[in-house]
Amino acid sequence: MTKEKVESYDAEHIQVLEGLSAVRKRPSMYIGSTDIHGLHHLVYEVVDNSIDEAMVGYCTEINVIIHKDGSITIKDNGRGIPVDTHPKYNKSALEIVMTKLHAGGKFDKTSYKVSGGLHGVGVSVVNALSQWLKVRVFREGKEFAMSFKRGNVVEPLRVVCPSDKRGTIVTFKPDPEIFETLEFSYSYLHSRLRELAFLNKGLKITLEDERTGKKESFQYEGGIKSFVKHINKNKNPLFEDIIYIYDKVEDIEVEVALQYNERYTESIYSFANNIRTTEGGTHLSGFKTALTRVINDYARKNNLLGKNDEPLTGEDVREGAVAIINIKIADPQFEGQTKTKLGNNNVRGIVASVVGTHLARYFEENPAIAKIIVEKALSSARARMAAKKAKELTRRKGFLESTSLPGKLADCSEKDPSKCELYIVEGDSAGGSAKQGRDRTFQAILPLRGKIINVEKARMEKMLKNKEIQTLITALGTGIEPEFELENARYHRIIIMTDADVDGAHIRTLLLTFFYRYMREAVEKGYIYIAMPPLYKLRKGKKVLYAYDEKEKDRLLKELGEKGVTIQRYKGLGEMNPTQLWETTMNPEKRKIMRVEINDALEADELFSILMGDNVQARREFIQEHALEVENLDV
Repeated sequence: MTKEKVESYDAEHIQVLEGLSAVRKRPSMYIGSTDIHGLHHLVYEVVDNSIDEAMVGYCTEINVIIHKDGSITIKDNGRGIPVDTHPKYNKSALEIVMTKLHAGGKFDKTSYKVSGGLHGVGVSVVNALSQWLKVRVFREGKEFAMSFKRGNVVEPLRVVCPSDKRGTIVTFKPDPEIFETLEFSYSYLHSRLRELAFLNKGLKITLEDERTGKKESFQYEGGIKSFVKHINKNKNPLFEDIIYIYDKVEDIEVEVALQYNERYTESIYSFANNIRTTEGGTHLSGFKTALTRVINDYARKNNLLGKNDEPLTGEDVREGAVAIINIKIADPQFEGQTKTKLGNNNVRGIVASVVGTHLARYFEENPAIAKIIVEKALSSARARMAAKKAKELTRRKGFLESTSLPGKLADCSEKDPSKCELYIVEGDSAGGSAKQGRDRTFQAILPLRGKIINVEKARMEKMLKNKEIQTLITALGTGIEPEFELENARYHRIIIMTDADVDGAHIRTLLLTFFYRYMREAVEKGYIYIAMPPLYKLRKGKKVLYAYDEKEKDRLLKELGEKGVTIQRYKGLGEMNPTQLWETTMNPEKRKIMRVEINDALEADELFSILMGDNVQARREFIQEHALEVENLDV
């Protein structure tokens, strides 16, 4: 990627659109939420400022350090935030940037050609929502410092000492008055920082956790080619080469990396100015259009697709594709503050033209790889037609669009889906207890016999022949991708309830893989839950208590006094009678259930590929690395 350096960056380049107000009163308007997601959003806002310096060629290193006291430091070697006096406001530019909303160099195109933090609310909002924040700036041969408390200046700008360093160091501690949780997650930060290193070729990003001593650095000279290689490492690529496209049109930089693997699902991720556009947008649609057109044109031109054959669909040509679409644009139009969808209309045509031209040339120069890709798409088309026939057959049988429900389903009487929940239960024994113990008003029970098919290794037509899958689809009423319709869901809470053993963990993972691959929106919208049955029953006299993990068991033992306490470890749900199952696992007032969330689609895709794919070595390494974090995991 080209980096256009902009030499001038001082106070007069800081533009202020409005003052800082109401951030502490309504924090969710600015950072999305006050839960763990909002907490980490603070870090990303500060890191994005450093990334913007990297994008214009001034920053080569970023360090993120989690401290033991709950604070966090973001350090870069960029130009440093300007500290001279702003000509209009008679305050230092640093104070304005830290205390006023919509203040920054991002609105002045002479300071930043492109940037991620375009709304300009970033670091001032972080300051407002921090118990305290300290900033150090290295520029003009000096070290400057300034301190804040809940957005207000407590130590004005001062010169600390002479220094030949350059850059900015921001350290802050999130405010307990604002946030529900104050503990930074290493894995959350790891995922985003690694992603940023992939997207910014050569940039070194280091993450350090002083709580555990863990430290990692990310630096990828291959950029997004390294990104694709990483995604495909457990998926058996069909060829070694990674197709790379780069071009610049009308001040828009288009960068694409593409490779195919043996799998039946696509893994395509789009970015604009380093922001992952999870809902896609015009750059993604431009890529998809070009990919479909070029592969069809090549197939017909080289007689791999007959003149009378139906053209390959987008679904066909994307099967097994791993792609990164990364664009840089001076004036991105994102939909909403969350910036999850790009809306610039001119981008669609530009990306389609760039990808179309370069990919067609690549195919002409690399006919062996082009043929592999076309044959993969043709194989997908044949499977699609077989799946279509299977769907038509199953529709006639009634399980995709049937108004009649499967016989093994014990439905509830409530008709409002938002009030209904479905327990997917392992086996008839536990199913019988659940049916007797439930509240029939709003709780439905669906017992499954045995393990469902592993959809990570099977195409749709094979999956649709699995009786347990058929039963599940019928009961839920939504259909499956690509025709999934969440509004038709018969239950807004789908709870997977399996035994707390290795087999139960395997069944749970198989079901989660199915939901993620074929009913992903249900996962994203928070419809999928995991029941947390107790592991132990503790009895002393007439007093009975339940423990859901080892720590809770030890705590309850101390509470009861260890003498005279009988402990029963549950091996399966079938060991509980209906009353116990209701009290421990199904009663909304007492139960513990865990909602399944996708914090990072890329990480989720990688996890399912490792756990349910063919690479045994990768699965073994994953289990060894995470062995201390789980109690049961099927190898």
